[in-house]
Amino acid sequence: MVNNDQRRRQLAREKFERQQLRRAAAKRKSRRRNAVIASALAVVLAAGAAAFATGSLGGDDKKDDSKDTVADSTPSASPSKGPDPCKKPAAGAIKKLSYKKEPALTIDKSAAYTMKLQTTCGDITLGLDAAKAPRTVNSFNFLASKGYFDHTKCHRLTTNGIFVLQCGDPTAQGSGTPGYKLPDENLKDPKLKGGVYPAGTVAMANAGPGTGGSQFFLVYQDSKLPANYTPFGTIKGGQDVLKKIAGAGEATGQGDGAPNATVVIDKATVTK
Repeated sequence: MVNNDQRRRQLAREKFERQQLRRAAAKRKSRRRNAVIASALAVVLAAGAAAFATGSLGGDDKKDDSKDTVADSTPSASPSKGPDPCKKPAAGAIKKLSYKKEPALTIDKSAAYTMKLQTTCGDITLGLDAAKAPRTVNSFNFLASKGYFDHTKCHRLTTNGIFVLQCGDPTAQGSGTPGYKLPDENLKDPKLKGGVYPAGTVAMANAGPGTGGSQFFLVYQDSKLPANYTPFGTIKGGQDVLKKIAGAGEATGQGDGAPNATVVIDKATVTK
């Protein structure tokens, strides 16, 4: 016969054993979950490193959206957002413009052209190289005259490995296009040495060979990139503006995302 005291001890022992079994099962489940998470993270990081190795800068009609290009697996900035260093955008709306074909070549290839970007963060002045990239410069002259860039956001900032501010997309999503595609130009520019786009370069974003449209990027620090993106000008003024924008960081904290600063092109003009 089992007395009451023995019965209590037996029940207590059984309860303890059940607790131990539940704890062991929970630990096994936790280890399996952590292993799955670690494996998935390893795949994501490997994909990110591969994307960075290609130096991809997506643009119009792109197969790989620029916002999906991860610069590096190690965060280079904090995703926390500080005060916006830029002013509020000017009143006005983006024009929804699209053209079936590239505009006729009307610029003077022997002349000097200047593009002025009046942004919420300050003015940026670009010298355009009509001699080496005539069709690209001609397109920018045409689009600016139509107000295509006015009130558009600079939608992408990279701060790790490549250091550029990308603009020229009315959708601010990396998919905007004027409706036509431009051929690559000036890819053998001697300035592009050793797989580097030097600070001060203005170049086209694209989705591959011959797919340029309206998106462009401004290099604010030497950036390792393959010579796949038409260099069509240089930054003549406003490097301090770009440094201010870069200093505010980007939204993901991973080195590639929307600028924390509200960068809007209030007005873009091209003059001869």
